[in-house]
Amino acid sequence: MSQHKELPITVAGAGSVGCYVGGLLAAAGRNVTLLTRPQLAKAVREHGLRVSDLDGRDITVAPNALSVETEPDRALGRARIVLVTVKSHDTAEMAALIAAHAAKDALVVSLQNGVRNAEVLRHTLGHDRVVDAMVPFNVVQTRSSGGAPRFHRASGGTILVEKGDGGLRALLDVPGAPVAEHDDIEAVLWGKLLVNLNNGLNALSGLPIVEQFGDRRWRGLVARQLDEGIAVLRAAGIRHAPYEGVPARVFALALRLPDALFRLAAKSIFAIDESARSSMWGDLEAGRRTEIDHLQGEIIRLAETHGVPAPLNRAVLARVKEAERAKNGSPRLPPEDLNGAR
Repeated sequence: MSQHKELPITVAGAGSVGCYVGGLLAAAGRNVTLLTRPQLAKAVREHGLRVSDLDGRDITVAPNALSVETEPDRALGRARIVLVTVKSHDTAEMAALIAAHAAKDALVVSLQNGVRNAEVLRHTLGHDRVVDAMVPFNVVQTRSSGGAPRFHRASGGTILVEKGDGGLRALLDVPGAPVAEHDDIEAVLWGKLLVNLNNGLNALSGLPIVEQFGDRRWRGLVARQLDEGIAVLRAAGIRHAPYEGVPARVFALALRLPDALFRLAAKSIFAIDESARSSMWGDLEAGRRTEIDHLQGEIIRLAETHGVPAPLNRAVLARVKEAERAKNGSPRLPPEDLNGAR
């Protein structure tokens, strides 16, 4: 692949992660188009967008530094690279739009949660056009009247893409959103899914992740979910890679430490901004459908197939579904409400 920085890149379904990555690509001189919702498109056209991170980076990308579109034909028709950042349940619809409007040789990269998005994209677009990838970090979106919407990376990590010719990695690798190749992206995605099981718990708690992890009762629930997930993947014969260098079992052990010891261990395991909450919390607050079926749902489907119990994952899925239907935001449950799931 050409590494030329003028190669047109469209971020398809640009929300928090898409605008953060797209904003940094534009700031680094890449030719970027955001395909996004009308309200966000209007704000970016008028004020640009602001990208910041927990390392102190804070950049405002001017409106004329990137293109913003709300119509798929206009956004996708010009693309040579399409970065898919929609929720997992919207992947099939986005694949159909890409097939209808993008060039037949446009390369498509999945920057999404879950483990099956590339498979869905390939079903419509073909195997050779799709590259799977994993985004490790959390992005918090805030908007203020009359100002540029802000997209703040609230945790660390390197975007991993499946191993290829290196041109894609070089094109996407920019300050603030580093990219590296990995030769077993499927194992990487399963490792990320195990960590992402906390998204549901965090959404139900309504707490910032730092505050949630400061409570040993919540950490115990996170560890139990990890234990269930690890047992299910072992029964299914599925490899899962360490997440940011930390094996899932080590993470589960660290979560069970007393508070003082956990705080010491956490400094070497992960860094996270005090403002960070899971994207699933944001979905509940906005009354949107969540990705719970693509996280806990994956573990539960495998558990049923292989006869492995996963009661806590089942309980979390059921409570998130209840909250989705209620459309009252996070239910802000105490941990005791889920402790009985055995």
